[in-house]
Amino acid sequence: MPPAGGTVQALLEEVTVTMTGAEAAATEGHEAAALLERTRSTVNPQLRTGVESLPESMRRIAMYHFGWEQADGTPAAGQAGKAIRPALVLAATQALGGDPRRAVRAAAAVELAHNFTLLHDDVIDEDPTRRNRPTAWKVFGVPDAIVAGDAMCALALRLLAEDPHPAAASASARLAACVIELCAGQQADCAFERRGPREVSLEECLAMAEAKTGALLGCACALGALYAADEEEVAAMDAFGREAGLAFQLIDDLIGIWGDPSHTGKPAGADLVAHKKSLPVVAALASDTEAAAELAALYAGPLDGDAVRRAADAVDRAGGRDWAQSQAADRMGRAVHHLSRAVPDLAAAGDLLALAEFVTRRTR
Repeated sequence: MPPAGGTVQALLEEVTVTMTGAEAAATEGHEAAALLERTRSTVNPQLRTGVESLPESMRRIAMYHFGWEQADGTPAAGQAGKAIRPALVLAATQALGGDPRRAVRAAAAVELAHNFTLLHDDVIDEDPTRRNRPTAWKVFGVPDAIVAGDAMCALALRLLAEDPHPAAASASARLAACVIELCAGQQADCAFERRGPREVSLEECLAMAEAKTGALLGCACALGALYAADEEEVAAMDAFGREAGLAFQLIDDLIGIWGDPSHTGKPAGADLVAHKKSLPVVAALASDTEAAAELAALYAGPLDGDAVRRAADAVDRAGGRDWAQSQAADRMGRAVHHLSRAVPDLAAAGDLLALAEFVTRRTR
């Protein structure tokens, strides 16, 4: 909700005024890109050391998934992902006056947990590609990909269990609770696919998105806060991350329909082909318009070729695209309000604001 005595717009205007220099450049994504690159340089050595500690049969799958090796074990120069979640951990620690260097293990643990979900999601969704090459299950088979994901989840918790930082135990418990919430969100997402086009409400879909995406971004911010602050600030940071996570999911759902395959590494309209009850789709179906009826009819049968294009157009005409874009902006306004509770001087939270801007303006 907006802060008392003002509006989200007023707060965002205040943020704009307080941002100068490199922080102002963040509004165009430049600062965020540099921050993510610094995060990868800082966290990847810890992340890679952890992955290399896995038994060989699971290590090779994880190394391939992260882009560090080819399927045959030879070195590769791929990226291990955008590093948004570990960047949030380090940025939250810094915004609250902590030392980000002491939170590197926590950042690596969050990235491992995230990638465990990606391995499993690719199997569940039968996605053939990720990061412009075949997914792990396509290369190594479903059982091995699932087991490697399980090992990465356990490795994430082990990294925290072995961390000497006083906050490590609380961080481990919070991450474990987050993984359970992620699983509940994934289960709900799967259950939606078995229901008719108009049998999933927007409220259910938003709750699923918070569990599946918002929870981990909230956990990332909360873990960063644990390494620097008291419980009140941890709760505010968690709320910031959750709202930013919902904005992230809304944008991700738009990309899942209208994203450029050369950027996303997935076929055009992949979410429509899979009959996903994504947020723009559910919003469109709830619009009670002629386009909504057209979309429901299309979702009742196979979607490929021209049908995908017609379904995307129906989502647009039914207002699903506009609704998702508006909701993303609203959620970011709420996120900034929660952030201001933890960091009253928002100029000190430039990295977090840059990351928030990045996730709502990205195109891939």
